[in-house]
Amino acid sequence: MRPPVQGTVAAGYEAVREALLDAVAREPGLQAQVAVHVRGERVVDLAVGLPLDALLPVYSTGKGAVHLTVALLAQDGVLDLDRRVADDWPEFAAHGKDVLTVRDVLTHRAGLLGVPERFGLDELADDDAIAARLAPLAPSWAPGTGYGYHAFVVGALLGEAVRRQTGLSLRQVYADRVRAPRGLDLHLGLPASLDGRVLDVLPALLTDAEQAQRAAATPPRDSHLSVAFNLDADPPTDIVTVGNTTAVRRLGQTSAGAVGNARGLAGLYAAATGADGAGALLDADTLAAVSALATPGTDLVTGEADHFGLGFERPQNLYPFLGPTAFGHSGATGAQAFADPAGGVAFGYTRRRFSAAGNIAPEVEALARAAVEAAAR
Repeated sequence: MRPPVQGTVAAGYEAVREALLDAVAREPGLQAQVAVHVRGERVVDLAVGLPLDALLPVYSTGKGAVHLTVALLAQDGVLDLDRRVADDWPEFAAHGKDVLTVRDVLTHRAGLLGVPERFGLDELADDDAIAARLAPLAPSWAPGTGYGYHAFVVGALLGEAVRRQTGLSLRQVYADRVRAPRGLDLHLGLPASLDGRVLDVLPALLTDAEQAQRAAATPPRDSHLSVAFNLDADPPTDIVTVGNTTAVRRLGQTSAGAVGNARGLAGLYAAATGADGAGALLDADTLAAVSALATPGTDLVTGEADHFGLGFERPQNLYPFLGPTAFGHSGATGAQAFADPAGGVAFGYTRRRFSAAGNIAPEVEALARAAVEAAAR
């Protein structure tokens, strides 16, 4: 017997519901949400195994909120992406970093992946503490020579650079310009009044063989990957615990501490592009800029090719059925969110249990394809 799926799909989008049911058949017990906006209408609003309005830690999927806010400030002329960070943050100039711009930080070129001795959980929860620890350090590569995913820290570095240059808080600008006006259930700093709607995330269910494979793939302590993901910390950093920690949620750690649901994630990208019918926050030039490839070559942390636009990931690398101007971000549990402006689509997906396949949950491809193909009919 198929599990009950809550929610609605518009006529013509029934294939998304079928893709969600297929995902549950392959992974019994899956708890997930999917939402899709197309050209002014929310055409998919589904959940299985949890309420439609349940809130979950969405980890790096929340970076989309940060990057949209930065794009808005740049579009308004308030933030100069090509200004050197150290012009406003003198401590940042150490070890040759005086040449780095805000754009370099946004596109993961700064080389400040973490600290050699690793962050404690209390520090990981606090963007101010992260920024202060990183500013005086030497970069992991010479400025201008590479890029790599700043998994836990890009939001802290951007937040401090923005505050120093403009006097503004990224979290507050996001709340005032994006979240509140559009009614988004995607929070950078979760109020205590919403704690009752939050579900803790759950660890991946791994076979013995999968556990052995992961253990064998543990990178060396001095590798970029280990530093960026705060591996080999003492005590060890458990990624599940990070999302379930109250301080991470409450302080709104901007790289990995967002809390939201599929409605909120899809709504973010619908607001950016106008797919919610309320007008696009980003103009045509800014939309072109955020999706354009900013980091050609190989990511020195993850090994991915041509990884980033203007902060956002380029989901068309994973899903070639998306248009060339698509932009979005994945998250550690297997969550995914993106806009595909060419098709008028904004997509959000969350899941409660970490995918055994890693941060690219296999069911996303079928869900996204079903939505995009339906939108094209």
